[in-house]
Amino acid sequence: MTGSRNASLFAFALLAPALLYIIGIVAYPLVDTVNLSFTNAALRPTYDWVGGANYEKIFRANFEQVIIRTFVWTFFSVLFKMVIGTLGAVMLNAAVPGRALFRILTMPPWIVPMAIGIFMWGWMYNGQFGMISGLLQNFGLVDGPVAWLAYGDTAFWATIVTDVWIGVPLVTIYLLAAMQSIPRDLYEAAWTDGAGRLYRFRRITLPMIIPALVTMSMLSLIATFNSFDIIWILTRGGPSGSTTTMIIDTYRVAIGSYKYGEGAARAVMICIFLSLFCLAYFRVVGKINTGEKA
Repeated sequence: MTGSRNASLFAFALLAPALLYIIGIVAYPLVDTVNLSFTNAALRPTYDWVGGANYEKIFRANFEQVIIRTFVWTFFSVLFKMVIGTLGAVMLNAAVPGRALFRILTMPPWIVPMAIGIFMWGWMYNGQFGMISGLLQNFGLVDGPVAWLAYGDTAFWATIVTDVWIGVPLVTIYLLAAMQSIPRDLYEAAWTDGAGRLYRFRRITLPMIIPALVTMSMLSLIATFNSFDIIWILTRGGPSGSTTTMIIDTYRVAIGSYKYGEGAARAVMICIFLSLFCLAYFRVVGKINTGEKA
């Protein structure tokens, strides 16, 4: 008993620094944010308890549209990143000349500082001197300059394209590592039996990388859902709120309007949605690990 107790105390002592760090950096701010969401905190030094008034204001302010827009933005962004990243990983995993060079060329969008990359896309989207509008005019596809960020629909998809450009390299490298861990014997046996490339991908590669796909899609979903830099630098949530997602709306209310209580309520809503995503993720991963159908 004494040895077991000492071992437990020693293990707790080793875990204590990490536990204190989590409490101080994660748990306390989270609890404080939840508490703040039930107050009318603002710039003034004192604030009062208002109950669920902040949450009522959220849905009275057509917040449902912001939620739907956030889900649509996240869905298409993650979908394109996973599809393009998977195709890129397949091509980089193939035995072709110059494969090492192609692998290096996939990294710049991820290596370049995000703000610089976003500013670059902002210049390309410019209607007067942007490269995209200029190329379309040169090829006769449009009659005049196209200001991509000046219209709601085009601005919405422009931010998605930028987010996909930034996120694809990470997905590609992650899935490439998963593909390279697949035993080559499986491919050689399938090739000997006359299986084509598509069949080998569908029956060998795809089933073997499903855990990596699930993990990467979940990580990408969380990062995309909380993406702030891309939309804020390109459009600041405009025009007319067409690119305003939950994180942009939270920033505008809490920091832009100094309504900390209402902003905290919006932050709690984001936390709830992401928690539901994580629960669904763990459920899917658990079913995959046990061999059940999700």
